[in-house]
Amino acid sequence: MGTERQSRGRNCIWFVFRVGLLLLVGKQTLAEIRYSVAEEVKDGTVVGNVAKDLGLDMLSLTDRRFRVVSESKDAFFDVNQNNGALYVLKKIDREELCQGSGACLMELKIIVENPLEIHYVAVEINDVNDHSPSFPEEEQKFDIGEQTLPGRRFQLHAARDPDAGINTIRTYTLTSNENFEVDVRQSDEDKIPILVLKKSLDREQKSRHLLTLTAVDGGKPPRSGTLNVSITVLDSNDNRPIFRKEIYEIEIQENVPIGTSIFKMNATDLDEGVNSEIEYSLGKTLKKKVYDTFELDKITGEIRVKGVVDYEENDVYKLDVEASDKGTPPLTGECRVIIKIKDVNDNPPEIEITSLSNTVSEDSKPGTMISLISVRDKDSGVNGKIILSITSDVPFELKTSYKENIYSVVTKDFLDRERVSQYEITIKATDCGEPTLSALKTLSIQISDVNDNSPHFSQSPLHFYLSENNIPGKSIFSVSATDKDVSDNAAISYHIVREGSPNDIASFLNVNSHNGQISALKIFDFETLKTFQFQVGATDSGSPSLSSNVTVNVFILDQNDNAPVILYPISSNGSAEGVEEIPRNVNAGHLVTKVRAYDADIGYNGWLLFSLQEVTDHSLFGLDRYTGQIRTLRSFTETDEAEHKLVILVKDNGNVSLSATATVTVKVVEPKEAFAASDVKSAAKDDEDNNVTFYLMITLGSVSVLFLISIIVLIVMQCSKSTDYTSKYLQETNYDGTLCHSIQYRSGDKRYMLVGPRMSIGSTIVPGSHANTLVFPDRRRTSEEVRHI
Repeated sequence: MGTERQSRGRNCIWFVFRVGLLLLVGKQTLAEIRYSVAEEVKDGTVVGNVAKDLGLDMLSLTDRRFRVVSESKDAFFDVNQNNGALYVLKKIDREELCQGSGACLMELKIIVENPLEIHYVAVEINDVNDHSPSFPEEEQKFDIGEQTLPGRRFQLHAARDPDAGINTIRTYTLTSNENFEVDVRQSDEDKIPILVLKKSLDREQKSRHLLTLTAVDGGKPPRSGTLNVSITVLDSNDNRPIFRKEIYEIEIQENVPIGTSIFKMNATDLDEGVNSEIEYSLGKTLKKKVYDTFELDKITGEIRVKGVVDYEENDVYKLDVEASDKGTPPLTGECRVIIKIKDVNDNPPEIEITSLSNTVSEDSKPGTMISLISVRDKDSGVNGKIILSITSDVPFELKTSYKENIYSVVTKDFLDRERVSQYEITIKATDCGEPTLSALKTLSIQISDVNDNSPHFSQSPLHFYLSENNIPGKSIFSVSATDKDVSDNAAISYHIVREGSPNDIASFLNVNSHNGQISALKIFDFETLKTFQFQVGATDSGSPSLSSNVTVNVFILDQNDNAPVILYPISSNGSAEGVEEIPRNVNAGHLVTKVRAYDADIGYNGWLLFSLQEVTDHSLFGLDRYTGQIRTLRSFTETDEAEHKLVILVKDNGNVSLSATATVTVKVVEPKEAFAASDVKSAAKDDEDNNVTFYLMITLGSVSVLFLISIIVLIVMQCSKSTDYTSKYLQETNYDGTLCHSIQYRSGDKRYMLVGPRMSIGSTIVPGSHANTLVFPDRRRTSEEVRHI
């Protein structure tokens, strides 16, 4: 415990040294403005022009605001906001404001706002002679024996004058007479009149003397007060009580318990009997506070504490004590007891927020002042020295001012409203007393927003899947961005980025600027456009505004909107007809012909199935439902007809399937006729095949290009050991002209599938297999991967 006290004592001494050094440097760099004004002046009296004396621009006062802060509970001064003049707000009574005859100074803090500044003004209140001297009593009586020798002194009541300086009591005068004169004794700041006996009294000649004591102050014109002095001449006691000292000095601590005996008077009287019995009393001219605080036992002479002893209210008391014997006439001796009060650390520090900015912008630089704080402690010495600190972990710190116990709270680091929007700054003031006392003050600081965050899209790029044949003008999807700022700084509007768009699709898109809903102004067709890309911009409403863009990849999903197209037999007016001749002697399983068709759709929408809708003899011909091949089921007999008509229905596998029909006429001829007819037929068929070949070349060319691209992608991905296979279309190597394989995207499984005949829909294999289904994992993470699709 002793070590902690020594450490705390050293810290306090070091703090006092630093504060003293700071005050010394501060006073050398900045001085107070001093004014003076007489008490009792009228309201509105101008004391001085603060704005002019501070060197402020008079033209800019409309933007500046003045505020007066004083240590007094009542506001006596204010500043004219228009011209910066300091004027008296209400009547000032110097005697009420400042007790004593010393200089009466009022310390004012002038707070100038926009920007925040603080200046100190000292106003001295000059005394006016507005009080006359007054005595505590109208008459003072003395009993003086006729044996009293000349030169005997009797203390008269001292007059009191609340005025100060030359306006206080200047002198005393006594009515002219031959026996008495007045002598003035200076005691501290008081003048005490003493009645002096010049000539011995003769009771037989005159037993009573009536005199007038006049107290005159130094004002112009002077004021005066009178005391009637009544002297009765007695014949008795010739020795007065005597104190060992004229002035006693004692020291006690404040907050001494009531009833405590602090001193005992002891006067002696050389007389005997009744003339030596002494009674003690306090002087009658003391201040009321003395009588309320102390009492004197008239028999024992003990001085006891009667009321609360508070150092902060009064640090010294002066008691005039009289000792009177019981002789006739009684004689009196006087002395003065000076009681000095020792300070006790019984007052915690007080924190006053002189000026405060409750809201601070998050872009404030370190060192920005947000508050001005003053602290004080009613105790004195070390007990009144204060250490101020911030106890909370906040980006703020305290800066000392040139004047003692004045601090400013400034920003220590950069602020970020998005991380912390409000701070509670707890300020602790601790004195250096033993034990220490402390006080807390909390400042609530709001951080205002600055537009320092751009709108943010949670994912970039964005991928959307849109079915073809959409309704123009209807919303197809939406984008959304967030902004960490608040209010207007977080109000986001959306727009299509037209400039630098990789294609002209953006011109057919429209975005709702408020909610990001995107609508298309045209109908998309999967067969002509399978994917496109554009950018959406998001801009906040801050000043200046911030924005960001996001790339949107749109994939068109196929619908079954294309009917199968028959390539062979030759199509005419939506139907196809062809004639095939075969020898009668063919065996079962002979390939008569093959119906060729394709569908522009993909997936199940492009998967074609063939069926016999009409046939003359079901036992003769059979149709492969997947390849469209027509074969004989048995050998022809003599009874079979020579001509057969077959109607083939070709339909896709969409939810609502579309179809086309083809008619094939099969003529059965004798073997010799078949050979002869074959030459004629081949010539006729060349023209037909030319048309078929044209369509097949277009189809095969497209499929081949897609196939080669897919193979290259698969090779590259296999070399990089990736499992992301993203081919668009794949074709079997034994393609025979009928598009019965196609790519299907299954959104539920997020994969592309190559579907075709003789397979189960759910089956999947890896590339390199000879099966009919190829799985493409759905990895749409980056725009680079999307471009491979």
